[in-house]
Amino acid sequence: MQVAAALIPKTILFILILLCIFAANTNIMKRNEINMLIAISLVAIATILRIVNSGMHLYNFVPMAAIGLFSGAVIKDRRMLAFLVPLAGQFAADVYFQLFTSTPGFYSGQFFNYAALAGAAALGLSMKQIKPVSVLAYVFGASTLFFIVSNFGYFASGYNGYTFSGFAKTYIDAIPFFKNTMIGDMAGGVVLFGTFFMAQLVFFKKAEKSLI
Repeated sequence: MQVAAALIPKTILFILILLCIFAANTNIMKRNEINMLIAISLVAIATILRIVNSGMHLYNFVPMAAIGLFSGAVIKDRRMLAFLVPLAGQFAADVYFQLFTSTPGFYSGQFFNYAALAGAAALGLSMKQIKPVSVLAYVFGASTLFFIVSNFGYFASGYNGYTFSGFAKTYIDAIPFFKNTMIGDMAGGVVLFGTFFMAQLVFFKKAEKSLI
């Protein structure tokens, strides 16, 4: 089990590098094929990370908002697919939790989590250029959006009542989890967009040399 857990990050990194290389070099495959490869890879990464994270009890460290943001920013020409990527990753892990663990995969107010991930993808679609400052700002926005929407779902489920004090308690109690969300999304965003940017840079230089 420990060996398998140690191999998972390396496997995810390998998948990530491959998908960014194909995304950056449109000459290797047709654009539709590239989009599908990116989508499948991101869904696999999201699902694996959520399952592993649950076993380690590191709550809210999975960069789901960053994955949604990256999906929207990169898969711009197939918007429906861009929205489906984070939702599919979330759903696949939820099904696994429901069927194979004691953790409930489906629960009241869960729709808001899916809505928040769709919102993160929408933010990604609005990105005009992938630049470091823009990426950090958008990741912060996606994390904040997820925090606001997902916790409103918790409040709407009535766990703290439907009073203003219950509303305030919901968000105050969630602040420590927001810190974890922000750390996970920032780290995930840097890895995703950073690898994508480097892949673009490498292939751009190769293209320049081939023209000389």
